[in-house]
Amino acid sequence: MAENNNRQDSRRRSSRSRRPKFFFRKKRCFFCKNPEVEIDYKDVKLMKRFIAESGKITPRRFSGTCAKHQRKLATEIKKARQMALISPTSK
Repeated sequence: MAENNNRQDSRRRSSRSRRPKFFFRKKRCFFCKNPEVEIDYKDVKLMKRFIAESGKITPRRFSGTCAKHQRKLATEIKKARQMALISPTSK
């Protein structure tokens, strides 16, 4: 049994070493980069950029926005939904 475990461990190590190593560049907040762009519920085109096809607001890790702008974006998207500028779901 001990030999079997050693074989599995060596297979695991070798498969890890074969994986390509990627460098992920941290996304920078779109609104911090472009301070002239304001988050406004009437700007439907901008709001749709941060909404998934299912109608959900995309999380920070996907959209790349900072916490401050993500909160503002979420409230503005909710306002736009309330005013029926954006449909609540994709259907």
